[in-house]
Amino acid sequence: MQGKIIKGIGGFYYIHVEHQGVYECKAKGIFRNRKVKPLVGDDVVIDVIDESGKKGNIREILPRKNELIRPAVANIDQALVFFAAAQPEPNLGLLDRFLLQMEYKDIPVIIGFNKCDLVEDARIRELEKIYEASGYPMVFVSVKESKYLEGLKELLSGKTTALAGPSGVGKSSLMNWLLPEASMETGAVSEKIKRGRHTTRHSELFHIGERTYLFDTPGFSSLYLNDFTDETLKHYFPEFLNYEETCRFTGCNHINEPDCGVKNAMEEGKISPVRYEHYVQMYGELKEQRRY
Repeated sequence: MQGKIIKGIGGFYYIHVEHQGVYECKAKGIFRNRKVKPLVGDDVVIDVIDESGKKGNIREILPRKNELIRPAVANIDQALVFFAAAQPEPNLGLLDRFLLQMEYKDIPVIIGFNKCDLVEDARIRELEKIYEASGYPMVFVSVKESKYLEGLKELLSGKTTALAGPSGVGKSSLMNWLLPEASMETGAVSEKIKRGRHTTRHSELFHIGERTYLFDTPGFSSLYLNDFTDETLKHYFPEFLNYEETCRFTGCNHINEPDCGVKNAMEEGKISPVRYEHYVQMYGELKEQRRY
């Protein structure tokens, strides 16, 4: 029987089998000997040992399409990176680091902004403009007022999506809307520091519809640039690619070089100065790391 690991706790794995329910399974010793650890999101073959008690053993882990280390999850079709439009103010530098990681892993991303009831339309247009040239689909919703959520639900349909973003932006509230029976603990945003308390403590996969799964991953507040160098960073900003061929120098890093197509495009308003500034900051950080 084939299913998908939706949760792993204390050596037990919970496998969702479409139209059959969830089976509690142990992984056979063979995986330990091969030093293979089943991950949430893995497609597996199980042997059922007790149908009435829904218990079994994992016999085989099917080949992974992809995997992430932090959080440790596998077989993601796309990521929904979720920030608040306000309260807390979105940290776009952090958002850009997340986009970079997903570009590196070749995982498509939807950018979602929640709490849109708290901001003017002009602010929404401003956020749209920053990411327009990069080509990421964007959704603006208000989970509290149940606004524009049906469109988001359609983007999730038939896919396995990793839901990620900092604490306090409404990820758990979104999960509760998509799947009321999950009744996740929602964390109040601390008034004093306007940041969320972490409410998700382990990766878990929720079955929210036919062939549709959603990971709620623990809140993140910083992402490292370990996979990049100052020389490779530029390849992960999709909006740069259209203008690189107009750079005077082959291998231009778009920093101090004259006649740079990317900088010209930014000055003409074709690339967001906010995105470019974050690129320059990260480039500097990586160059500094290389010196040491």
